[in-house]
Amino acid sequence: MTKQIHLAAHFPGVNNTTVWTDPRSLSQIEFSSFAHLAETAERAKFDFLFLAEGLRLREHAGRIHDLDVVGRPDTFTVLAALAGVTERLGLAGTINSTFNEPYEVARQFASLDHLSAGRAAWNVVTSWDAFTGENFRRGGFLPEDQRYERARQFLRTATELFDSWRGDEIIADAESGVFLADPRAGEFEHADAHFDIRGRFNVPRSPQGRPVIFQAGDSEAGREFAASAADAIFTRHGTLQAGKDFYADVKSRLAAHGRSREDLLVFPATTVVLGDSDADAQEQAAIIRKQQVSGPTAISFLEQLWNTDLSELDPDGPLPEFDPVVDADAITQGRASTRTLGDRVATARSWRELAEAKKLSVRELIIEVTARQSFIGSPSTVAEEMNRFVQEDASDGFILVPHLTPGGLDDFAAQVVPLLQERGVYRTEYPVATLRENLGLTPAPVS
Repeated sequence: MTKQIHLAAHFPGVNNTTVWTDPRSLSQIEFSSFAHLAETAERAKFDFLFLAEGLRLREHAGRIHDLDVVGRPDTFTVLAALAGVTERLGLAGTINSTFNEPYEVARQFASLDHLSAGRAAWNVVTSWDAFTGENFRRGGFLPEDQRYERARQFLRTATELFDSWRGDEIIADAESGVFLADPRAGEFEHADAHFDIRGRFNVPRSPQGRPVIFQAGDSEAGREFAASAADAIFTRHGTLQAGKDFYADVKSRLAAHGRSREDLLVFPATTVVLGDSDADAQEQAAIIRKQQVSGPTAISFLEQLWNTDLSELDPDGPLPEFDPVVDADAITQGRASTRTLGDRVATARSWRELAEAKKLSVRELIIEVTARQSFIGSPSTVAEEMNRFVQEDASDGFILVPHLTPGGLDDFAAQVVPLLQERGVYRTEYPVATLRENLGLTPAPVS
């Protein structure tokens, strides 16, 4: 059976895929940029637009990282504004479960779902570092297992709040003067190790009942959390086989939670570079990667691993001959990517081996090891490869991460989407109203 492809747009924000030096790159914070990307995505019949979260400006060697100077505005404010300039596009926001409270977040998402007529989605994440936690009273003290436990309880509590209204309580009968059929509507009480709350939820049941739940993370705890409670999981994988392995793993976990394979969608983040031909696209991709990884940027990424000042190192020369510093405070603060470095000495050894085998300079090495999943080629080639990933169960769709704001999806929408539609693997119109329905997910039950 041929699968339908799901597509989503990621507003680039502050990350190392953004080429802010390009003359076509505009503001990352003005509403016109958000509106342009959202309107392009809706015109192309994307399922949703996704906003990541940045709770603190990242720092490197005590200075604000140059990719963070644009900041990141509040998620709910942006999504609520986008609800007014779109009609069918889903609105997905990353909201942290470590530094927020269930009542507040549930109220905001229920309100967004009402304002957007059923298009809200919540990417549930945890915070991992004390550096970010310094912005909040709670700080960053929770170890990883407790962060995920808090996230599970947070989502469970929020769900109880969403479900405290069934949806049939408001009758507003003017003749009898009866407004609520159930005078206890919205009442809740929840107590566990993290939350002890009771009261009345003041937002009636929204069009979707609950927002669509997303989870981002490739860790063991993240995969299990997604299998137990999420509607979709965001991931990264660089090859078709890696995608198939991840897809099979997370789908195999669902049965243990009483769920079917269709209950969880897999969305890898990907970049797309188009050209008049495959060769032209490869040339363009090489130029973009050099823009993304300048000489100074390459050195700063290398310093993340070596954990020491390498400012005198030539980015077009070889890697340092000495091993990383492992007994000092981290030179980089607030970048989640530092968690993937693992054993610094072992990672440095593998980077040296790669650089020697391919004769790579520092900059060339960083370009290679920081690369994302990418589709590069003519529109026809990209359409064919994206369809292959979905049909061979490496994903259910893709979150496209453009390198330019706000026009980075314009060519894809105009050139690739029609080819997917011609193949019969992508919609020509939104089939129904809510995000949950457009994703093919079952309606949210009332607990």
